Amino acid sequence: MAIKEDVENSVQEAETREPLIQDNNNLAHGEDGPSQKSSSGHPWMVYFSTFVAVCGSYAFGACAGYSSPTQSAIREELSLSLAEYSVFGSILTFGAMIGAITSGPIADFIGRKGALRVSAAVCVAGWLAIYFAEGALALDIGRLATGYGMGVFSYVVPVFIAEISPKNLRGALTTVNQFMICMGVSVAFIIGTVLSWRVLALTGLAPCAVLVLGLFLIPESPRWLAKRGREKDFEAALQKLRGKDVDITLEAAEIQDYITTLEQLPKPKLLELFHRRYLRSVIIGVGLMVCQQFGGINGVCFYTGEIFETAGFSSSIGTITYAILQVIITGMGAFFIDKAGRKPLLLVSGSGLVLGCLLAAIAFYMKVNEIALQAVPALAVSGILLYIASFSAGMGAVPWVVMSEIFPINIKGQAGSLATLVNWFGAWLCSYTFNFLMTWSTYGTFLLYAAINALAILFVIMIVPETKGRTLEQIQAAINK
Repeated sequence: MAIKEDVENSVQEAETREPLIQDNNNLAHGEDGPSQKSSSGHPWMVYFSTFVAVCGSYAFGACAGYSSPTQSAIREELSLSLAEYSVFGSILTFGAMIGAITSGPIADFIGRKGALRVSAAVCVAGWLAIYFAEGALALDIGRLATGYGMGVFSYVVPVFIAEISPKNLRGALTTVNQFMICMGVSVAFIIGTVLSWRVLALTGLAPCAVLVLGLFLIPESPRWLAKRGREKDFEAALQKLRGKDVDITLEAAEIQDYITTLEQLPKPKLLELFHRRYLRSVIIGVGLMVCQQFGGINGVCFYTGEIFETAGFSSSIGTITYAILQVIITGMGAFFIDKAGRKPLLLVSGSGLVLGCLLAAIAFYMKVNEIALQAVPALAVSGILLYIASFSAGMGAVPWVVMSEIFPINIKGQAGSLATLVNWFGAWLCSYTFNFLMTWSTYGTFLLYAAINALAILFVIMIVPETKGRTLEQIQAAINK
């Protein structure tokens, strides 16, 4: 399972797991070291390269959002059982686990652009398999392929953005990655209410096409080129990103020195992550991923339309409202994360998740027992919307930010890989079991999720430290005292 990433990738993991963090004083989150010379060059190529890369983030979101608006139509046309559709919905995350595990070695071997091309190609093949599917097997193969591409995108896109960005723009640009994932999910939700499931699959080809074409126009990651010893290509790529009239001498030297220093650090094996000096960091990182995924988010996200229909509410109106709300709250979370702090956001988010689940549980209990049936749709929708708003406000992004801050630099690669694998496993388990749980008991399902989210609040209160405004050294001292 372990990814054989070198120590440079430890730093990349740190950058990967900070989609919303904007701390420019933290050397562990950027290879640039001391402040660089100011210049008048405009970073238009950095912006354009980021735009190309986040087409992968949008493709990620499109994959995740596909199953919710299409469940009824696919099951009806292809005569799928509930179990067969549950496999189709959840196998995406199984593919993502494979993609997440293999993405590091692929990105190291063929470069960041090469990994993005591979991911886009696999996604295209997956979408075409879904479009032409006439049975469960082809659907599952296509969904597995898009999941694999999604897993690779989840690692490579933020790494690429972090590696090409000057440190004063890195926080803002990595935020775009998270925002575009939400956009992909939301657009899939909205247009899925008016398009057939086959046509919706074809729309997933668009971001992949833009990504593949755009990769011909942008440079490779300078840091990857430097690591591979390609000095001329490294300098040319860095110059292209910073502007032809910008003096890159100092930045180039800092990057080279930083890579040299990191390669001299010890490279621990996987089992060493559980030694006493690393154990609390691993518990915090992995524990937050368990809290994030086992609270029910992928079940709710993948089957939103079905939940609204079960509650007696318009699937189209509910899904569109869900999609719009998710984008707005995610943007607000990005703004507040460095103002309110990590722990307060997690606690507020967790409390909202519990309340949202309880509202949904009460609504479905009233429906099952035929109590005030006219109030059931509004109550259920209120619960689901509160749930997704609360998740988007904190539990969605903050665990990745905290994980980027708590691991010592020499274990970030392997520890981050372990936490990512746990995250995708939780996503798979939640999405696979959701329909079965709803068949067992609609209100019982949401009571179960409410209990898990309540335990997550206790975990945050008792175990997770506040990391806002602290250097990595201060964080490590607080964790290990």
